[in-house]
Amino acid sequence: MARILVFGGHGKVALLLTPILAARGDEVTSVIRNADHAGDVQAAGATPVVADIEQLDTSALAGLIAGHDAVVWTAGAGGGDPARTYAVDRDAAIRSMEAAEAAGVRRYVMVSYFGAGPDHGVPEDSSFFPYAQAKAAADARLRASGLDATIVAPSALTLDEPTGAIDVAAVESASVPRADVAAVIAAVLADDATIGRTIRFNSGPTPIAAAVRAG
Repeated sequence: MARILVFGGHGKVALLLTPILAARGDEVTSVIRNADHAGDVQAAGATPVVADIEQLDTSALAGLIAGHDAVVWTAGAGGGDPARTYAVDRDAAIRSMEAAEAAGVRRYVMVSYFGAGPDHGVPEDSSFFPYAQAKAAADARLRASGLDATIVAPSALTLDEPTGAIDVAAVESASVPRADVAAVIAAVLADDATIGRTIRFNSGPTPIAAAVRAG
């Protein structure tokens, strides 16, 4: 059993991830901003903690993280407001990494996206540009940290039924069901061979556990 803290616990991927972790005996704590979402989080199998990660400093985040075995970052501003995108997807994410280091919790899984990086190619006049910049900065900070980190980088997310299989060799982004992304995160948490890796993937032919092991 592992004690796992999920930031962004009411997100679509997080709500699909939580039952997977709970079913295998992990103890899940989900950080949410809106107290009205606590019932959904509990129904999924997690203990909700209401906190505004945009406002919490590193010390407060370390207090949330302490005592857990792993952190999963699935939080995001959701687009629309560039300032808030940078505040959550970059600044709060980076503070959470510093907090994990301070709390001595080394295992950290970041949910990013397939094309993330300094060469993301998104034009500055695109509404997606702040998110691309924020994720590039957060991912770079995580790679430079001393954490036992894995970056999970799915392609375009769909609400299709899960297939249980992915393609980690793809060079171009396509799509993948959110439920399969949740399964990838669960598989990564269970496989220390994924530490230090960025796993980019689409839907594909290889069973998830085998794909992340070989990736």
